[in-house]
Amino acid sequence: MSAPLSADRLLRALLDEGLVVHEVGAWRTRNRNHVGPWGGVHGVMIHHTVTRGTAETVRICRDGYTGLPGPLCHGVIAKDGSVHLVGHGRANHAGLGDPDVLRAVISETRFPVDDEATVDGNRAFYGFECENLGDGVDPWPAVQLEAVERAAAALCRAHGWGAGSVLGHLEWQPGKPDPRGFTMDAMRARVAGRLHVPAPPPLPVPVRPVVDLSRLRAAALSDPGRADRRVSYPGTLVVEIALVDEGLLASPYADGHFGSATVEAYSRWQERLGYRGRRPGQAADGVPAVASLSALARRRAFDIVA
Repeated sequence: MSAPLSADRLLRALLDEGLVVHEVGAWRTRNRNHVGPWGGVHGVMIHHTVTRGTAETVRICRDGYTGLPGPLCHGVIAKDGSVHLVGHGRANHAGLGDPDVLRAVISETRFPVDDEATVDGNRAFYGFECENLGDGVDPWPAVQLEAVERAAAALCRAHGWGAGSVLGHLEWQPGKPDPRGFTMDAMRARVAGRLHVPAPPPLPVPVRPVVDLSRLRAAALSDPGRADRRVSYPGTLVVEIALVDEGLLASPYADGHFGSATVEAYSRWQERLGYRGRRPGQAADGVPAVASLSALARRRAFDIVA
């Protein structure tokens, strides 16, 4: 049994393993510690998300959904191999599982069949959610599988664990299928090999999200009056998540539809920059322009094209 790594040590372990890491909002204090303890920790659990799209996947894993509040893991491993840290502490990812499996993780022996759900896994494991539909068809890019390997190895290295401390959700809780698309035996073999690599090279820097200003402005001018909440430009979600992280937009409104709540939030961002006047055509009217969007992009790590 080990005490959980501090947020700083967790981040450092992932970076030292050569991973590209994004810190999502106030991840260091986002947890479920008020409902129960986190630690001692015994291993690293791997999941798939059953979602498509990195921005939406990260939002769900950070915020949760009705009946299961977030964070739903500690880190999200995206298709491009980047790791998005969304929580530190107890997270809703493992649920109740098999005590015999826990004993096997601790002793790093062969896992038995998981046929009980009586032990609190949220207390005992780090959790990584991996962006994948989990249907057995959605591909696992090589860079993503390498990131899973590196992330698991990073925490094993930090705690002095072997690859036997890495498990899948399907090995812990009866009825769970994840991760689907690769075997955990194969992943443990990869982790075991990596634990003998002292200084892994860094992964390629992932491509940052790009927002088309002209399409975003068109959405801001046309979406608020629509009753169907249709997503007219998917890049809107990137901006909405940035506004959520700035504390200007409630997370349920980060849905890709540039509605009235998003207009209001963007107008408050413009006012934060010193613009005034909320009527149409005025400086803080809630419609993105080059200067205000560029300022948001610099703070929230996305690019824009005009």
